[in-house]
Amino acid sequence: MAHFEGINNSFRAVIALLVAVCVVPLTADVLTRDHQRRLDLKMDEALLRVNNELDSDVLVTWRSERCYQCSYQQLGVIPARPSPGQSSSVDFTVSTQHAITLQLNSTPDTLELCKYVYEHNRFICMHQHENNVPVYFQELGYPRIESPVTDSISPVPASTSKRLRSVDTFRGISLVIMVFVNYGGGRYWFFRHESWNGLTVADLVFPWFVFIMGTSISLSVSSLLRSGSTRCSLLRKVVWRSVQLFIIGVFIINPNYCQGPLSWNNLRIPGVLQRLSWSYLVVASLDLTLGFPFLNMLFCCLEVLLYWPAWVCVLLLEALWLFLTFLLPVPGCPTGYLGPGGIGDMGRYSDCTGGAAAFIDRWLLGENHIYQTPSSRVIYATHVPYDPEGILGSINSILMAFLGLQAGKIILHYRELPRSIMSRFLMWGLFLGAISALLTKCSTDEGFIPVNKNLWSLSYVTTLACFAFVLLVLLYYTVDVKRWWSGAPFCYPGMNSILVYVGHEVFEEYFPFRWKMANSQSHTEHLTQNLVATSCWVLISYVLYKKKIFWKI
Repeated sequence: MAHFEGINNSFRAVIALLVAVCVVPLTADVLTRDHQRRLDLKMDEALLRVNNELDSDVLVTWRSERCYQCSYQQLGVIPARPSPGQSSSVDFTVSTQHAITLQLNSTPDTLELCKYVYEHNRFICMHQHENNVPVYFQELGYPRIESPVTDSISPVPASTSKRLRSVDTFRGISLVIMVFVNYGGGRYWFFRHESWNGLTVADLVFPWFVFIMGTSISLSVSSLLRSGSTRCSLLRKVVWRSVQLFIIGVFIINPNYCQGPLSWNNLRIPGVLQRLSWSYLVVASLDLTLGFPFLNMLFCCLEVLLYWPAWVCVLLLEALWLFLTFLLPVPGCPTGYLGPGGIGDMGRYSDCTGGAAAFIDRWLLGENHIYQTPSSRVIYATHVPYDPEGILGSINSILMAFLGLQAGKIILHYRELPRSIMSRFLMWGLFLGAISALLTKCSTDEGFIPVNKNLWSLSYVTTLACFAFVLLVLLYYTVDVKRWWSGAPFCYPGMNSILVYVGHEVFEEYFPFRWKMANSQSHTEHLTQNLVATSCWVLISYVLYKKKIFWKI
C-alpha cells in the first residue's frame, strides 16, 4: 500500500488497481463481483477502482503517454460520499498496453487534485495539489498482461547459383515479417503499426519490400538488356505488370470485403499492391528511359553520376511532395499540418488528420474510397477516414524504391569488388541516417519532419532506407561473400513473393491459417496461431521452390 501524507484532511481518494492480492476484507458478494469483472477483462486491460470519500464529486480523466500533446479524456465521475465515514466507488476498465496518466479533478471548479502515471504495472504519484491529504492504493488483483511465448516483382529464377541470395533473403525477411504482422503478430502492440509518429516492428517491413523491389529492378533490367531485350519491349512489360498488380490490389485484396460484396460505393482504391505497382512503374521506367548502358568503370559516386537524369526526376518529385505537404492550403486546418488530428494538439484540429495528404485523397478519390479505420484512431481517437497508402505518400515510396535501385547499381558496377559494395552500402546508410537525424532532431515528435508511416514522411523513408542498407550489408556479407548462411528459410518466400503475399491475404480466414481459439483473449494463443500460419507459407514456398514453381507477373 502506497501512502501519501497531505495537509488538509478534507480530501482522501483511494485508487485501486487490480495487480496483486486483496489486502482489505471483502464480502463474498464483492469477491464474486470482482472475480466476474476480472473474467470480463480483455487482453492488455486492467480493472481500476476509484473510491471517493469527499463531500463533492471527483472527475477522473486519463491520457496515454504515447499520445503527443493530447487532451485528457474523461474516464468517469465518482459521486460524493453518501455520508461521513463512508465512500462511493466506481470501477473502470483501462488499457495497459502503454503507460497512462490519470488525473483527478474536483468537478465544481475543475481543480486538479492529484495525478498518477501507470507504468510497470503500478501507479506512480506524479503530482498532488498542496491541499490534498492521504492518497493510497489498494492492490486487489491482476491485469491481463501476458509475456510472449519463447517458443517485387522478380523474374522466374533461371538458376539459383546466378542469383544473389542475399537479395532474395532480404525480400523474404521483409515478406515473412509482413505476413506475421498482417495475421496479428500475437496481438502485441509492437507488432501493430504505430498510431502516428514513431516506429514499431510492423512499420519496418513494407518500406523494406519497396526498397528491395528497386534493387531487383536494377538487376533484372540489366540482365534482360544483356540478353538482347530492347528497352521498348521491357517498358511494355513494365506497364503491363504494373496494371496487373494494381488490379489484383483493388479487386482481390481489398479490406472492404469484410463489409460485404464489393461495390463502387465502398471500393478502396489505394492499397499495398497499388503502391507497389505505382512505385515499380515509375522507377523501372526511369531506369529504362534515363539510365545509361552498363559501364565497367570505377570511380566515386558512379551509381549517382551515371544516372543523374533519373536523380533529377526523383528530386523534382520530392520537391513536389515538400511543396504540397507544407504549402498547400487545407480548409479548416493549419498549412503544413503533419499531426494526427483527433485529440492530438489538445483537440484543436480534430478533423485535420494527415493535413494535405488526406485532403488530396478526399479531393481526388472521394472519402468513401480510402481507408476508413486508420491506426490513428487507436490512441488519438480520430474519426475521419485516412489512407496510409494514399496519393501523396506514393511520391516518397518512389524515392524508397529508387534508393533500392541505387543499391542494385552498386552491386552491378562493383560486382567483382565485395569490399567496395559493402563500403558504399555503409556510406549510403550513414548519409541517409544523418539526414534522418537532421529532419527529426533525433526525437519522435519534435523534429521538422517526424518519422511517420501513415504519411510516409521523408524522414520515414530516409530512416528505413538507412536500416535497409545496413541490413543488406549484413546479408550480403554472410550469405554471398562468406557463405556462412544459405539464407534459408527466408530466401524461399523471397523467390515467390507475389504468390505468398496474395495467398496469405486471400486464404487468411481458412484453416490452417486460422482456427477457433479456446481463449481469444490470450496473447499466447494468438501468437501460436500467427506463427503457425506464417510458417505454413514458408513451407509452401519451400515446396514450390523444390518443384521449381514460381509465380511471375
